[in-house]
Amino acid sequence: MSPQTEPSTHRHFLIHKPYGYLSQFIGEAKKKKLGEFHDFPEGIMAIGRLDEDSEGLLLLTTDGRMSELVRSKKIEKEYYAQVDGLIEDAAINQLQTGVEIGIHNVRYLTTPCTARRLDPAPAFAPRTRKIRDDRHGPTSWVSITLTEGKYRQVRKMTAAVGFPTLRLIRVRVGDIWLGDLAPGAVREVAGFGM
Repeated sequence: MSPQTEPSTHRHFLIHKPYGYLSQFIGEAKKKKLGEFHDFPEGIMAIGRLDEDSEGLLLLTTDGRMSELVRSKKIEKEYYAQVDGLIEDAAINQLQTGVEIGIHNVRYLTTPCTARRLDPAPAFAPRTRKIRDDRHGPTSWVSITLTEGKYRQVRKMTAAVGFPTLRLIRVRVGDIWLGDLAPGAVREVAGFGM
C-alpha cells in the first residue's frame, strides 16, 4: 500500500467546551482544561480557540494539517451571542457590513459577515455561572457567522455596535453543528469532512 492510500492514524473529536475552561490541555495549574473530560490521545490539539468565558463547539485533532485547513478563512464559524439590550436592525446591518474593532492596540475593520437576530432565543442549558439578574434589563440573541477569527472578535463586534456580549456560544464550524452535544460531552468522529 502506498503512503497516499494508507488509512489515517489520526483521531478527531468534537467537544462542547463549557464556560470556565481553557481550550488547551496543558498550562496554568489552577485553570480548568479540556483533558478533564476525556482520556484523549497523545498529540491532541484544539483547532482554534474559544475564550475561557466562551462556550460551544470545539474541534480536536491529532492532525496538524486538518487544523490548518479548519482555521483557514475558507471555513465558516457560527456563533450565538446573548447581548445586553434588544438588538436593533441598524446594529445587525453594521455587523454585516463590518465594524472597526481594536486588536492588540491596532484598529481593524472586520470583513462582511452574516448576522441575524434569533427570535425566539435558543434554548441552551443555563450557564454554570449566572450571567445576571433580569432586573438589569432585557437581553437578546444574535447569530454571527464569520470566516475570520481575530482575538475576542465577536465580543468586540457586538460592543462596537452598542450591544455588549453577555454569553457567547459557537454552534457551527463548517458543516459541523454543536447540536444536542451537552456541555462537557465529547464525541469521537471519523473525520471533519472539510
